[in-house]
Formats: sequence, C-alpha cells, structure tokens
Amino acid sequence: MILKRLQEGVVIGDGGTLFELERRGYVSAGPFTPEVTIQNPEVVKQLHLDYVRAGSDVIQAFTYYAHEEKLKVIGMAGSLKEINATATKIARDVANEYDCLVAGNLSNTWVYNPNDSSSHKETRRQFDQQIEYQLPEGTDFFIAETIEYLGEAKLALEAIKAAGQPAMICMGFKFEDKTLDGVVLEDAFKELTDLGADIVGINCFRDPALMLPLAKRLRNAVSGYIATQPVAFRCSREKPFFQIQEFNGKIAFPLELDPFVLTRVEMAQYAILAKEIGVNFIGSCCGTSPHHIRAMAEALGRKVPNSKYSPNLEVHPILGTDKFIKEHNQRILSEQRGRKTTN
Repeated sequence: MILKRLQEGVVIGDGGTLFELERRGYVSAGPFTPEVTIQNPEVVKQLHLDYVRAGSDVIQAFTYYAHEEKLKVIGMAGSLKEINATATKIARDVANEYDCLVAGNLSNTWVYNPNDSSSHKETRRQFDQQIEYQLPEGTDFFIAETIEYLGEAKLALEAIKAAGQPAMICMGFKFEDKTLDGVVLEDAFKELTDLGADIVGINCFRDPALMLPLAKRLRNAVSGYIATQPVAFRCSREKPFFQIQEFNGKIAFPLELDPFVLTRVEMAQYAILAKEIGVNFIGSCCGTSPHHIRAMAEALGRKVPNSKYSPNLEVHPILGTDKFIKEHNQRILSEQRGRKTTN
C-alpha cells in the first residue's frame, strides 16, 4: 500500500513523536523510552491524531527504542511485547479513522558491533522480536531508522523482508558522508536497494539545510523511492550534529534546544526543496511538531483537516488588514488621541 501511495505522488511523514511527547511531559529525557504507550496511551493517540490532522500520510508506531537494551535501563524489559503491540494498535486505531498508513518502527539496537558476529545474531533477534509483536496489530510497512552501520541496516532489512513487509531503511550521518563501518553514502544505499529495500533515506542528526545536499547525492545514486527525515533544530555547518549545539556555553541537548527550533516557514521551505530534488517520502524527525507538518503539507499544495485553523493574520487585532479590523483600530487610535487632547 505504501508503494501505491508513492506511485501516486509525494508521501508526507509524521513528526518527531519522541521529542514532542518529551516536550509535553510524557517521555523522560535521558532514557527517551516509550513506556508512555502503556502508561498514558490516550496521550500517544492524541499526538498521532494531531499529526494526521496536520497532513501526515503515515503514522509511525511509537516503538522507537522499544527494544530490550533500552527498556533494561528503566527496568521494563518485561514490557517489551506490551509496549510494541500497544503502540502499534494505537497507531492502527487512528489510521482506521483517517486515510493514512501505519509504519512499524525499528531503531538502532545498541548491541550491533561490526567486529562481533554474535552481536549480529543478537541484533537480528531483537529486530525479529519487535516485528513479531508489531506486525499482528496492523502495520502497512516498516521503517528502520537512525541506523549508522550499514551492517545493522542490512539486518533490519532482512528482518522486515522475512516478515513479508515493504521496507523503508533510513540511515543517519552525524558528521561525515559515510556509515560507521566506513561505506560512503552512495554505495551504502545502492547496496540496500539491491538487497530489496523499497525506500531508502536519511534521518535525524541534521537539519534540512545540511541533509538536502546528501539527499541530492542519494537521488542521483538510486532510481527507486527515497526519503528524508531531518530534525527541526537549526544546526551549524561546523556542527551539523544537532546534539552538540551549544547554548550559554554548554551543550544544549537535550534540555536547552528550544532556541534552535526551526520555524514552520523554514520547514515548509524544506518540503518544497525536497520535492524539487525528487524526494518521495518527505518526513521529519526530532523537534518537529504538528504545526510544522501542517505548514509542510500546505506548502506542497494540500488542504488538510486542520487547515481550518491555519494562520489568518488579516483579522489579527493588531496586525490585521481586514476592513473591519482596520476601522476598529482607527477608531481606537482616534479615541486615544482624543483622551490625550482632553487631558
């Protein structure tokens, strides 16, 4: 179904669920684990609704970091199945209300070591395990993302394909244009495409300005569908990795990133530029809120459910240019001048 959508035109992804829920107070900065899916499922559902009403064509199940290694940190490894299954069911319930798709989600496992074959087996086991728990709840395809080793990306692809699902494989590049196992961007994505990845792309770590040049290279390297999911935090060319941005002389990540948040106008421009490059799946990552998604969708010419709440500055009491507003402001100004003259 995702492939049919892509054949019809650009697909818009959702926003940065993990960071948005942390901002709303339901994810702990540090572990960044998704136990909220079973502790406050209504909060997760509402955010999915917010993204869809803003224009997202795809909801990613909130299973990022819902693997054994991360859940062990918070003493919830025993909740692995419940979190993965519940998160996917929440996404499916929302998708059933709207014309959108559900993406199962896999992330870097934190156990993969390119020099340790036993870690490869463990990585694959963990991918298989998450897929096993998510798949029955109604996934349309799977996104594996924020993976920095080509070897780990290939294991994720193998696991998704073994489950009979379309695969979108997104890799992250912090500073260089190579994977952590030393493979240059173009070669890495060519290999993933040759192995059967339906969509290949780049996500996280970089803002649109620093990701789109890589996207151009990716577009030139492969003929299939490609994706971009940049962060909505402003980076510098000296420090493309948003997590090392500094604020007041110290690292801003994760509690002082607010000054670096991109505006909705900047994210809308990103969507336009991505489409011009030939990006098929235009998504986003950390820091992206529903208002960013709506601006992106509208910049691509769409009217979405929450377009009825889009800015209408013509009737703003101060900035407005509407005839009634202008007359009202002129009357108030005249009254103020009259009072000054009387005094």
